[in-house]
Amino acid sequence: MFFLWGPTMILVIPALLLAIWAQVKVKSAFAKYSKIGVRSGLTGAEAAERILRGENIPVSNRPQDYPGNVACGIAAMPGRMTDHYDPRTRMLNLSEDVYYGRSIAALGIAAHEVGHAIQHARLYGPLAIRNIIYPVCGIGSNLAFPLFFIGLIFRYGVLMQVGIALFTLAVFFTFLTLPVEFNASRRALRILNSGGYLTTDELAGARKVLSAAALTYVAAAAMAALQLIRMLVLARGRN
Repeated sequence: MFFLWGPTMILVIPALLLAIWAQVKVKSAFAKYSKIGVRSGLTGAEAAERILRGENIPVSNRPQDYPGNVACGIAAMPGRMTDHYDPRTRMLNLSEDVYYGRSIAALGIAAHEVGHAIQHARLYGPLAIRNIIYPVCGIGSNLAFPLFFIGLIFRYGVLMQVGIALFTLAVFFTFLTLPVEFNASRRALRILNSGGYLTTDELAGARKVLSAAALTYVAAAAMAALQLIRMLVLARGRN
């Protein structure tokens, strides 16, 4: 409980407030621009497929049948804002609001996720590194706090240092996510503009949706960094 609610909690309050603000902004932007239809009449799934084919990336329900990272599948997912590209299966998973939606938000988000598929196909460096270290960072982030907490309670410095080391990997992963997400959004907006998927005013709305989404990743990185600083402060105080 000391770790969760102790005086050092003040260190993470700025990032916590930023995270709350980011969530409010992304939900507000999505709610606003999901109600505004696009003049092209395309759904998010249709736009995603056209963009992929325009980038010479085959669209298939079985992308694993293609060698390398050259093919991509598109599927609808239940839930809201569950959109993501899975590099392991090479599937573009779009929430139902985006997959079937004909709104500015739907096309903006679909194009962003396509941006990740393009990164994968083009061997974009930060994404390749992130995919490699993801399994280790995933395990590390799950073990970091329990190990650190046990070490903190029993004054066992080795466990605390192991926890800090594992969480440092998770922080690195979080910061590596930033260029991946920013690059995907830039690709999306450029393609939506050059391909005529959105008009100038519609593109401005898509930019607001993607900018709000990007802020959530910035908030996550800030939270991770401040949590790491907090762990270091607590470790030093127990030495």
